Amino acid sequence: MADEHKSYEQDGPEAKEIAKYLPYYPFKGIPRFYDIGGFLAAPHVFQQIVDIFASRYAAIGIDSIAGLDARGFVLGPPIALALKKPFIMMRKEGKMPNTLKSQDYNTEYGQRSGLTVQRGRIKEGDRVLIIDDLVATGGTLSSAINLVRACGGHVVECACVVELKMFIDPPSESGLPSRTKLFKDLEIADVPVWGLVSENVLCNEANLPHDYVDDGEEH
Repeated sequence: MADEHKSYEQDGPEAKEIAKYLPYYPFKGIPRFYDIGGFLAAPHVFQQIVDIFASRYAAIGIDSIAGLDARGFVLGPPIALALKKPFIMMRKEGKMPNTLKSQDYNTEYGQRSGLTVQRGRIKEGDRVLIIDDLVATGGTLSSAINLVRACGGHVVECACVVELKMFIDPPSESGLPSRTKLFKDLEIADVPVWGLVSENVLCNEANLPHDYVDDGEEH
């Protein structure tokens, strides 16, 4: 179990060990696609991640956890169980009945339809933790934040295992989208984002088999 009194730092000693189980692959034109399947296949590492997040948010204090479709559904429930808090699914449109929908949003992969949440799951004043596996440009998180606010909730923090810091506030000449600018434009710049591991320590290039096939669907 993680130390409930310890403050875990991004890219700290624990994160560097976890990073060994986050290999990257070439995938649909992306040279570094980070695969959470690496630590899911290592129960002791997955448990360590759950313990670290549970420790952090037990100290901060939350009412519920909202996980983003689909990998947030893998990470969120064990953390919610550890904290004995409700888990809320934020799904793609058309997957649940009686829902509210956020506006469409842009990601590093293109435009996406807004997320949905079932009515009544988030109540006025609820302190909500939003969780996903990775944050890059922040487009998906921005959709989730606006959905929580539309329900009257308060987003305590957005938490991800991996944070790609190159998108936080890149130079304009880089051509990269800026998460800082996006959050400012959407008036959600007050919402903190925390990632356990950044690309600074993600150095584990996958050893691809000779028959490796890039057969994933479009993101």
